[in-house]
Parts: sequence; C-alpha cells; structure tokens
Amino acid sequence: MTLEELRKALPFFTDPVLLESILTHGKIHHLEPGDVLMEPGQYVKMVPIVLEGYIKILRMDEDGKELFLYYLDPGETCALSLTCCSASKPSEIKAVVEEKTAFIGIPIQVHEAWMDEFKQWKEFVSSTYQNRFNEMLAALDAVAFKRMDQRLMQYILTRMKQAKTNELYTTHQEIASELGTSREVISRLLKQLEKKKWIELGRNVIYVRDDFEELISR
Repeated sequence: MTLEELRKALPFFTDPVLLESILTHGKIHHLEPGDVLMEPGQYVKMVPIVLEGYIKILRMDEDGKELFLYYLDPGETCALSLTCCSASKPSEIKAVVEEKTAFIGIPIQVHEAWMDEFKQWKEFVSSTYQNRFNEMLAALDAVAFKRMDQRLMQYILTRMKQAKTNELYTTHQEIASELGTSREVISRLLKQLEKKKWIELGRNVIYVRDDFEELISR
C-alpha cells in the first residue's frame, strides 16, 4: 500500500510522519466473510484499523449467547480492543467479518508509544472511545427500554445501511442470537412485518422495502 492509498483509506490522519509510521509498523490483513477476528478470552496483540469492508462486534455471556453491539467501518477501530491492549486483559468481545475486509494491525507496543508521540493518534483513540461508548449506550437503551419489535426493525435498518443493500442474507436464528431472544419470537415478528408488506421473507434472506426507514419512523 502506498502513502497516498493509506491517506485515502484513513482520512482522519493528516500527519505525514504518523502516516509513514503506520505504513512502517502496520501489517495489512485480508479476511473473508464469516472469519472470526477475535474471540472472548483471546489476548489482543494489535490494534486493528479497518481499511475496507466491515466487522461486526458482539458481546458474549458465559453461556455463549451473543448480543450485537456495533459495526467497525473503514477508518475505525474497536474501543474494547484498545481497552484490552492498555490493560493487558483478554478480549471480552467477538469480532466477526461480514464481507471481504482488509485491516491494518498496529502492534500494542507501537500503539502505546504513539499515544505520547503523536497528538493525532491520541485524538483518534479518544474519539474512538467516545463514539463506541455512545453506541454501547444505545445498545443498552434498546435492551432496557424498547420492545422487541422496535429493536428488530432498528436491527434490520442498521443491517441495510451497513451492507448498502435491501437484501439481507441471514437466518432467524442469527437475528435472535444477536438480539438476545428466541428464534420463535423473531420468526413471529418477521411474519408480522411481511403481512404489512414492509418486508418479504425468502430462504435465509429478507427483502426489505426501499422506504423501510420511513415506514418505521411513522
């Protein structure tokens, strides 16, 4: 990757010395859909910054149940990974690749040195913490205060925007797992949305109307 390509992939960074350091110390990784980047209990050895594609971040309990937290888009990294890096603690999240993804991994020791050396890196880390904290608060509020049908509609909308498509290839069980409920509940709610003609259900695919966001905001 050239310096110009990196600058386009990570527009937040404008410091040429920092960009050169990212190229020098970072290692580019390529992942396929379904690949698991991080599992709970694993130690975080690098700070991953997404260059293209996106990664889904999930929280898991002791029984293996999953709860969707947020997505990592190009130019972003995971606040929970940063926390584990700083505290030398094992990961508490699961990171799953949703589509072909490339990211650049920054070694922990380099990340720690950059916190003192580069103001822009420190700002990037602080901004990441703030943005992810807000997203996790939104996830907590949804679990605590919203009905499951509201959470499901918001989940569908989030998936649509993330994948930039109206065809969501997923299963009822996958949705149920990420929303912390049963497959039967999700199937029933999806059928209700289908009766309203807001979606159409296929085999492991959900076809969503173009005006879905407008419909659920009424």
